[in-house]
Amino acid sequence: MFSRSARLYDAIYASVRDYPREASELDRLIQERRPGARTLLDLACGTGAHLEHLTGYEAEGLDLDAEMLAVARERLPNVAFHEADMADFDLGKRFDAVVCMFSSIGYVRTEERLRSATASMARHLEPGGILVVEPWLAPADWLDRHVGAVFVDEPELKIARMNIAQREGNVSIVEFEYLVGTPDGIERFSERHELGLFTVEQYLEAFRAAGLEANHDPEGPMGRGLYVAVAQ
Repeated sequence: MFSRSARLYDAIYASVRDYPREASELDRLIQERRPGARTLLDLACGTGAHLEHLTGYEAEGLDLDAEMLAVARERLPNVAFHEADMADFDLGKRFDAVVCMFSSIGYVRTEERLRSATASMARHLEPGGILVVEPWLAPADWLDRHVGAVFVDEPELKIARMNIAQREGNVSIVEFEYLVGTPDGIERFSERHELGLFTVEQYLEAFRAAGLEANHDPEGPMGRGLYVAVAQ
């Protein structure tokens, strides 16, 4: 997925996500519902940008992309990271909180794998533990043919990343085209990302099937919503 762009990821999203603010809000949500929570698992942790600011927890990270994990391990050498699929993983332990941010849950693609992922998350929660999931777009919110672009202008790094939104059934297709300039030269490459478009009810039903009681915030960190669920 992000294997070609892993080393560029933080520069690309520096102007999109406020990781310190989001980590603070995650901490507030978790501590309100489970006071004294200390153990945390970040699913689809990427480069570890949220974990860097969740310093009050004995935290671990999990991601499917080895290149993203390599960046995370450099950033946080004392944190345990696991390479695994969020739809089917077993770490042999439970956590006070499990979080899955930045719409990464969309990469499960199908409703069957969404249910498998929520079941895997639930198995890793302590009784009364908290699950926080930031969803990808719902089918009604997807805009076909929308043109997206991100630009980075640093002294020794220039990036232009563009895409046109496409859809195949209830799977959104994002074909990113990158143009990257450094003192070593200019490189061009592409990445294909496929994310499932799920309704609010599909998410809530997946949580219910996993034995979780979930609430839906339609806004969330960046307008895509947020689900907060509690293990029974």
